[in-house]
Amino acid sequence: MTTGNDTLARLAAVIEERRAGDPDRSYVARLFHKGTDAILKKLGEEATEVVMAAKDGVRERLVGEVADLWFHSMIALAQFGLKPADVLAELERREGLSGLDEFASRKAQTRDQEGR
Repeated sequence: MTTGNDTLARLAAVIEERRAGDPDRSYVARLFHKGTDAILKKLGEEATEVVMAAKDGVRERLVGEVADLWFHSMIALAQFGLKPADVLAELERREGLSGLDEFASRKAQTRDQEGR
């Protein structure tokens, strides 16, 4: 049986494979060739499209836009040497924590790092 983890791992491998490809023949290679700013700009555009699709309330469009956001998020992760497994590990770490407690913990951690 295929899991979401398997799908994400396969997609991450494809992204890595195409990363060094010809920017004229590969969308992924083109994004990496353009650099971090282009990747982050595209990620922001996709996030906005998710919000717009959710506001429209069309389920199929929302799913498609979230898929685009996840894909571009994976490109951003790869740009910084990270993999989906890193995000999954963080989600697993947070599992069972109250969202409010987790947020307070991150806020305290940020204060500590800033030396306050």
